[in-house]
Amino acid sequence: MDAPTGIVAPAQLAYLQRMLDFVVSFTEKAGFDLKRIREIELCVEEALVNIFNYAYPTATGEVELTLLPGPENTLEIRIQDRGTPFDIFSVQEPDLDADIEERRIGGLGIFLVRRLMDRVEYRRDGDRNILSLFAKLPPPREPSGG
Repeated sequence: MDAPTGIVAPAQLAYLQRMLDFVVSFTEKAGFDLKRIREIELCVEEALVNIFNYAYPTATGEVELTLLPGPENTLEIRIQDRGTPFDIFSVQEPDLDADIEERRIGGLGIFLVRRLMDRVEYRRDGDRNILSLFAKLPPPREPSGG
């Protein structure tokens, strides 16, 4: 993985599968195993669906998804939008020990993102939300002997 690669699409559910296919294709080529690809896909889906549903309450906007080399041998999945500011760390972790009737609605997807990714960062840069999800790259495959 030498240079960033990305995709920009309207922040609408109709574009979700296209964006997820982009991530899955890239992570397959990067050598992630199927279990890890599905975890990454789930986390990206959760982030994108939240953007699609909440970032642009009165207008339509775009979301930009970029895959690039991260620090310490990681893949950075950077998701940017110009919607309503939303810090993923402002959401309290759900009380998983509480009775189901006492649990507040929502927050499980964000909980999974924070648990499944190796690192998660959020920042607001001007009018942009920038969410970075980091996954440790798999070790290089040994060439098979012939």
